[in-house]
Amino acid sequence: MNESTETGRIVLLTTTHRVAPGLLSWPAWEALRGADRVLCADPEHPQLPYLREAGVEVETGPVPDARTLVEECAEGGGRSLVVLATAEGEPALTDGLARLAGSGRQAMPELELLPGSYDLPGARLLDAVQVMDRIRRSCPWSGQRTHEGLLKYAVEEIYELIDAVERGDRTELREELGDVLLQVIFHARIAQDDAEEPFGIDDVAATLVEKLVHRHPHVFGDEVAETPEDVKAHWLRRKALEKTERVSVTEGVPLGQPALALAAKLAGRARTAGLTVPVDAPDAGGTAPEAGVGYALLALAVEAEREGIDPEAALRAAAREYRDRIRAAEAPGRDGD
Repeated sequence: MNESTETGRIVLLTTTHRVAPGLLSWPAWEALRGADRVLCADPEHPQLPYLREAGVEVETGPVPDARTLVEECAEGGGRSLVVLATAEGEPALTDGLARLAGSGRQAMPELELLPGSYDLPGARLLDAVQVMDRIRRSCPWSGQRTHEGLLKYAVEEIYELIDAVERGDRTELREELGDVLLQVIFHARIAQDDAEEPFGIDDVAATLVEKLVHRHPHVFGDEVAETPEDVKAHWLRRKALEKTERVSVTEGVPLGQPALALAAKLAGRARTAGLTVPVDAPDAGGTAPEAGVGYALLALAVEAEREGIDPEAALRAAAREYRDRIRAAEAPGRDGD
């Protein structure tokens, strides 16, 4: 049924490529079925097969200019026109309609911008995956990267993220999270090209989802956790069950992480397992100066872990303050940033 006013109605119907074609909102279907004409400039628009299957006739080809559509809407007591927007939108049409409406000399139809479908949360990740896929195929540098060759960038991005968090810079935090995400997507795309054991970003996400669900039985199962301590206890039990085949509590601890973090991680594993392990140098009398310093730092890291202090974060905070003191000594009166 045509519900247009005497001056008619023009609906600009937008859709998103991140939602499967044909999945349109009910207001969108009502507008399409009630329109006197449905126009679309793109004969390859992904929605067209589904609209035609639903019995909606769509005219493809160049869309008339704004004045022509306005005049057509006024015919016969008011007609309803729907323009199915292309991926670029319809800037010429919308600009023309805005000029006519702003002139005050033209009787205008009812104008409506109607979203026919909406992005779901996380939908922009599809764009990131598609862009990375194109870069991997078309960029000479990106096309030759390997997991090993990208590792230094992953480390750099993690440290830049840490710096943004610790400085409380939310604009930079948003950017650095994107850079870390890029590393994940890039590595997954490289893995997709492996001849023997290929996997892609969907496999990475599926593994993550399975792990998250398995380790949160108080969310996805029947177990109950009312406090953070309850959650930690559940997590430790699950981890213990998962790691029953390990012969040492040190298995799975990456040795390539920063030394203080490594020492604290090993200390935490030993403490959780109820082990008492000495942290002093094996032979204090014959220990080289470097080893003596190392064991002194090790003892500090173990003590920090026992007290619930992150030794890496503590040292970074102290180093920042030390940097400010250096700058103050270089130029008295100048504030550190």
